[in-house]
Amino acid sequence: MDEVTQIFQSIRLSISRTVSKIVPIGDVEDVVQETYVRMLLVDEPSKIENPKSYLFKIARNLALDSVKSAASRLTESWDDSMDGDAVGPSHDYDETFERAASSEEFGHFCEAVRQLPKQARRVFVLKKVYGYSQREIARELGIAESTVEKHISLAVRKCSIYMRKLDAVDSGRYQLEKLGRSNSE
Repeated sequence: MDEVTQIFQSIRLSISRTVSKIVPIGDVEDVVQETYVRMLLVDEPSKIENPKSYLFKIARNLALDSVKSAASRLTESWDDSMDGDAVGPSHDYDETFERAASSEEFGHFCEAVRQLPKQARRVFVLKKVYGYSQREIARELGIAESTVEKHISLAVRKCSIYMRKLDAVDSGRYQLEKLGRSNSE
């Protein structure tokens, strides 16, 4: 067994634990295996001063990439569900504004998800971000499929309420700003 493999084997469990704090349990093994593969692809591993640190850095970066990728899929899914309602005629399209608005809206949506009860949040993220089926979620979390369905329903309802409240607050601010401008004119 070569030195890289020995080092990897000695910290494999620690890498798994670290990665499990970042990605869903179903993705942990993939990230751990990819970490090992990436380390094997290094041209001269003997030149790495601290191979254990290097392996943890690879694992962390891969896990964060996985989360970013999932967040990107969520954004695309969210945009698809909006059916283009937010964008008017093409000549009125302002790409910079749309990016900022989309980013802000995504931030609000993430906050709505963070406020969900823990189990509902886990189910919702597995379903909407990682694309798990209800059966896979039930198996992963050790709960009934009907419970998964209830959690998804609860999460969608609570996120919708949260987003509607934000829209109402933003609309109220807009009205106040508009009123303030007309009074000062």
